Amino acid sequence: MLALIVQTGSQLQLALVSPVVIYGGLTIAIVTIIGRFFKIVPEKISYDIFSSSILLAWFANWKPLFVKDSPIFFFFPVYFALIIAFAALFFIGQRHKIDRDSLQRMQAIVDSGVVQPWFVMVCVLVTLNFEKHFLLYPVMMTLLTIRYALSGCLKPK
Repeated sequence: MLALIVQTGSQLQLALVSPVVIYGGLTIAIVTIIGRFFKIVPEKISYDIFSSSILLAWFANWKPLFVKDSPIFFFFPVYFALIIAFAALFFIGQRHKIDRDSLQRMQAIVDSGVVQPWFVMVCVLVTLNFEKHFLLYPVMMTLLTIRYALSGCLKPK
């Protein structure tokens, strides 16, 4: 949807770059991180809420910094949609095909606490401040998507 708004030059873009969207998106993202840290917000929902709010905050924060019609704002939302669809289809959707040994290894990674969802979310949040290193944000979002796929493979439907 965001890619369509950017590509068509919709007037909605003006509303999306307002400080209200930046602070609203950041507030929702931070509340989601805190909720996930204290295990108040269910894990599956936390990924969706965080990803949506941080994408809006990213767009509102970065759009004024780049030239008009910069392809970054068209391709990143499409990339995120495709990578999440890929993770859902080929990993989570194919969970039943994963052998027991692989599932046990995946569970060991999750149980070790090395890659906590809230920590990856914090890293994504921090990357919003690195405008000159604009690839950090999609890289961290990709890592969050991998963590989402890992969680999805381990949780029964």
